[in-house]
Amino acid sequence: MSNGMTIIGEFKRFDSHTTAFWVSFSLVIVAVVGVFDCLSGYELNCFAFYLIPVTLAVWFVGRGFGIFVSALCVVVSIAGDLIAGARYSSSLVPVWNTAIALTFFLVVVWILAKLHSLHNELEERVRQRTAALNNEMQERMRLEEEILSISEREQQRIGHDLHDSLCQHLTGVALAGEVLSEQLAAKSLPEARALDHIVEMVEGAIDLTRTLARGLHPFDLKGEGFRDALRELAATITEGFKTPCAFECDRPVEIREPGVATHLYRIAQEAVTNAVKHSNARQIVVRLEAGTDGLTLTICDDGVGMPPKMPGGMGLRTMAHRASVIGATFSVERQLSGGTRVTCKLPVGSFVSETHDTKGQSSIGG
Repeated sequence: MSNGMTIIGEFKRFDSHTTAFWVSFSLVIVAVVGVFDCLSGYELNCFAFYLIPVTLAVWFVGRGFGIFVSALCVVVSIAGDLIAGARYSSSLVPVWNTAIALTFFLVVVWILAKLHSLHNELEERVRQRTAALNNEMQERMRLEEEILSISEREQQRIGHDLHDSLCQHLTGVALAGEVLSEQLAAKSLPEARALDHIVEMVEGAIDLTRTLARGLHPFDLKGEGFRDALRELAATITEGFKTPCAFECDRPVEIREPGVATHLYRIAQEAVTNAVKHSNARQIVVRLEAGTDGLTLTICDDGVGMPPKMPGGMGLRTMAHRASVIGATFSVERQLSGGTRVTCKLPVGSFVSETHDTKGQSSIGG
């Protein structure tokens, strides 16, 4: 494959020369072959060498110039034989040889012109198909981004509804239950204790609803909020799934673009959820590192690890697509010590910068 691409590249490089160059080059080759034909004598046939300038003339200049070079080659060949001392028994012999040679060259010109036309048509079709494929890929990427955007907006809406509506409603129910419990307790009724238990369950439902709301719509991911959101994600996993999840970040990191922060957060959220549900991990570590080469988000676990032939799940494809949307590299690998490592690396750019802190840490990014 590489050799074929090299040949095509060399051919395109030759094809980039001007028409004047190929006209001159073809005529020079005709002259060189004619001199060699003359010096070699009429008994040595050099007819095949004249195909070189004819081929170059047709392919790089055109059919008309190819016919002209063909006639010139025939004249030079016959003239060379005569100069070399060729003698014919009849004057019709050179005329016949000229007609045969010219006919042969004209057939070659026609074949080459047809091949060149087919070659151009094939290149045009390849160009059109490539353009159509690029357009289709761009449209598909646009649709995927739009689907992610719609999904994100819908999650935000549901998160807002849970936080602003359901939580408030449950809070009202809990307050009403507390008032009723106090009234029952004042009358020394035994139902007061059962009502207190119901109020505790409602308060637990409020905490669960708030946790779900934060997971669906993590608030304030801009700037330092991104680091706080990851820390809260780790705490939520530890509390909700009883799987220790630690967050590590040595330097303050600021993400200026909310969209980039949202995609990175969703990648971390999906990776942590996979570790909890599928790897039987006993410990999970979410690490955020900022360096001179960019920002690296790593999620490691000590679970069973991914299988040698990892199936292409929707979650993995979504994480990979989110990374590609923000220009990051994404990888999932099985660790030698066991478990899985998910890495998303965002290069240095205008999206990410490291803030200055009291220790005078320098900034990265544009």
